[in-house]
Amino acid sequence: MLVVAEPFLSRQVHPTVIIRGYHQALQVCLETAQRMAKHIDIHDKPSMRNLIMSSVGTKYSPRVGNIVSDLALEAVLTVMRTNSVTGKKEVDVKRYAKVEKIPGGELEESRVLSGVMFNKDVTHSKMRRRIENPRVLLLDCPLEYKKGESQTNVELTNEQDWNTLLRLEEEYIENLCAQIVAMKPDIVITEKGVSDLAQHYFVKANITCFRRLRKTDNNRVARATGATVVSRADEIQDSDIGTKCGVFEVRKIADEYFAFFEQCQDPGACTILLRGGSKDVLNEIERNLQDALQVARNVVFEPLLLPGGGATEMRLAHELRQRAHEVVGVEQWPFKAVADALEVIPRTLLQNCGADVVRVMTALRAKVAASNGGGAVDGVKGVVVSSEELAVWEPFQVKTQTIKTAVEAACMLLRIDDIVSGLKKKN
Repeated sequence: MLVVAEPFLSRQVHPTVIIRGYHQALQVCLETAQRMAKHIDIHDKPSMRNLIMSSVGTKYSPRVGNIVSDLALEAVLTVMRTNSVTGKKEVDVKRYAKVEKIPGGELEESRVLSGVMFNKDVTHSKMRRRIENPRVLLLDCPLEYKKGESQTNVELTNEQDWNTLLRLEEEYIENLCAQIVAMKPDIVITEKGVSDLAQHYFVKANITCFRRLRKTDNNRVARATGATVVSRADEIQDSDIGTKCGVFEVRKIADEYFAFFEQCQDPGACTILLRGGSKDVLNEIERNLQDALQVARNVVFEPLLLPGGGATEMRLAHELRQRAHEVVGVEQWPFKAVADALEVIPRTLLQNCGADVVRVMTALRAKVAASNGGGAVDGVKGVVVSSEELAVWEPFQVKTQTIKTAVEAACMLLRIDDIVSGLKKKN
């Protein structure tokens, strides 16, 4: 955009005139892109897989690509929620889709859980390790005697006072556990500590307990099971208990124990379980999976696609040249120049594959003019093909944002008159 603006500045065309031409061209580009866009059904798995593969599939082999694309799509659809007030889709993959990497096994064993899992074992060996349709209670308060915030000195004159002090601590824990047991939960999870005495009462009441869980994991469990995180034991209500989990189970994978909350009804949160030969392989797959998650998320927000391989840019350039006569005055020059700037994408694709750039670009312009925007560049063979035949698609939201950013950044730089440098003179 800046390169094509340089000749106008040398001819003394004012920057505001160039900027007006650019903004008019941007408006035409967005209108044309909206007309070109192809709607996609986000629940149509083959189409969505092809889209994700065409966006991030060059980073790994096709075998890995299919698995990663399926995992990303399933995770995004699990996390997706529709806001009841605004009607907009909400997809928070950062908070509600966690990747758990466990070395060992085959990549094909990777899956998206219909619920969540975390790397914890039960606090007591006699607690249950498998429960069907559990009642889950989530806390972020400690189940142990609270130490005072400031230093406290207590003078004890006889042995009886010492026993009374210990009994008061035990009664506090007992009352705390009694309030929890009264709600009849099967599983209690807290973000803080659990004392040995509290564990004893839970074992007697046949309750499974986990302690020191991360807040992020606790929020995922809350969303998957339908529970509410409670801050004080005396404020627990029956509506705070989560009942949407189908099966709870503690399993040993390799040398570590993992707690699984699976078969949740409409979980809204998930864990992506990745298996692989080594940590390096898993880290590489996770990076690619994060890219695939963002692609799937963008398409879910706005399920529109634009053809890739330079087809969109060539169609927009053709449209700008066709409509240049509608622009009055000097602004017509920068308006047309945007078309030249857009053609840099297919030209770069041709240069990268070693094709005859001038000849193929001429053929591409002719095809776009004849078929009203159906030509694209095959980035491997360096020939002109139809966009449907190439089957490379890009998310509408990403493509339009790219064009907006390019035009607005160029306009911002064109508004700069001069630069004042603040260097100090050396004595």
